[in-house]
Parts: sequence; C-alpha cells; structure tokens
Amino acid sequence: MITVSDKAKEKVVKLKQDAQLDDSYRLRASVAGGGCSGLSYNLDFDDEVKPMDQEFEDKGVKVVVDMKSFLYLAGTELDFSDGLNGKGFYFNNPNATRTCGCGDSFSV
Repeated sequence: MITVSDKAKEKVVKLKQDAQLDDSYRLRASVAGGGCSGLSYNLDFDDEVKPMDQEFEDKGVKVVVDMKSFLYLAGTELDFSDGLNGKGFYFNNPNATRTCGCGDSFSV
C-alpha cells in the first residue's frame, strides 16, 4: 500500500481544485530510471486506470501505481514539506537503500 500524510493530502486536494480536475482523476505515482541515484520518482494526475495498475485510497486521496513501480514503492508514504529547506512532495520509501541529497532519486 502507499499512504498519504495529512500535509500531502491537503496539497493534492488544493492542486486538483486549482487545476479544476474532477473525482475521476487520481494521483499517479511512478518510478523511472534516472536521477543521480539511479531511479527517480514521478507524480502526476491521471484519469485512466490501466488493467495492471494497483489502486489505493488513503485519507480520501486515490493513488494509482503501475505494477513495475509498485515493486519499488510498496509501503511508501507520500509527504509534503513547505519548510525553508525544501518545498514539495517527497517519498518516505522503506525500500530505498540510498537517496540523493534532493530526495528526488533513490536506489534499492
């Protein structure tokens, strides 16, 4: 499962409202090759669920993940920071053995 912190939920809801997206849009989390640690995280809104996608809902936020990415993201919490030292979404991923300084990429 992928969970969502309270701060991340607030930001997702606001972004959906600002973009005028209806409830058919879900948050799509994925992993792609790249970044300084080998793998990088991606987030986007998507209104399509593919046959092999894994779908989760936490705190009212629907998250969809392709099966390949789910292997890397299982047990991850999506969080959001608006502090002075960094602003944006970040992943608390228990599967990551190494992360880069900016938190955008990781390795397992």
